Amino acid sequence: MSRTVAFIGLGHMGGPMAANLVTAGHHVRGHDLAPASREAAAAHGVDIADSGLHAVEGADVVITMLPTGRHVLDLYRDILGAAGPGTLFVDCSTIDVADARTAHERATAAGMRALDAPVSGGVVGAEAATLTFMAGGGDAEFAEAEPLLSAMGARVVHCGDAGAGQAAKICNNMILGISMIAVGEAFVLGESLGLSHQALYDVASAASGQCWALTVNCPVPGPVPGSPANRDYRPGFAAPLMAKDLALAANAATAGGVRAELGLRAAELYAAYAQGAGADEDFSGIVRTIRKQSGDQP
Repeated sequence: MSRTVAFIGLGHMGGPMAANLVTAGHHVRGHDLAPASREAAAAHGVDIADSGLHAVEGADVVITMLPTGRHVLDLYRDILGAAGPGTLFVDCSTIDVADARTAHERATAAGMRALDAPVSGGVVGAEAATLTFMAGGGDAEFAEAEPLLSAMGARVVHCGDAGAGQAAKICNNMILGISMIAVGEAFVLGESLGLSHQALYDVASAASGQCWALTVNCPVPGPVPGSPANRDYRPGFAAPLMAKDLALAANAATAGGVRAELGLRAAELYAAYAQGAGADEDFSGIVRTIRKQSGDQP
């Protein structure tokens, strides 16, 4: 069934996601503050609104993809009054669990329905409609949103009540950040021992060291042709975004009294990397920092 969807946040992730909804036959009315993002979305059939307020008027579903929880909460403050009663608000941003629950409370207090549905898969997944969605909210809200999420992704998981999607996202990305550092360290160790990248990959990819950070996003050029390492670490999933997600995980772990030693250390390492050499790189490029700090040239 075709829906009228307001899509706010048409950047590197939101733009392709909105385009995939158009391809699936939905009427998408979008808004973004950046002119380039608006132009790119319009070229893919998105009807551009001149404000978030105008985007949500008459929409069946409002989807947001924004940088931080503060952006989401500020936007909700501005647009909740412009949407029709009972409109479903689906936030696909990656934000703090507490902010996600606050957004849900504000939406329901305004007579709306809400779902948090952050994504995994990066820009490549957004463009190919192969994202994984992790949703938190009620059963009815999930059932209504699922066809739209499926048009933008390959896997949609209902994780529980409000905030559960965000909880799953930060836990998943804590695993990913830790594992990418481990894979990077293993390759640098292999280099020091005279082991070729291909030999280490051929063994680890078929043994107990196998993981997504190795077989899909391999941090060294060669073994996985599609990895960012073969494009001078041009981002698929940018290091600053990984730093952001790990900071959210670290904050949640600290607040919850969880002894997440590797998660906290990974957050520190990615924060430093993202503020320096990794500011414009894929998160897998941290292998070059590991190599440099080990005494070799990058």
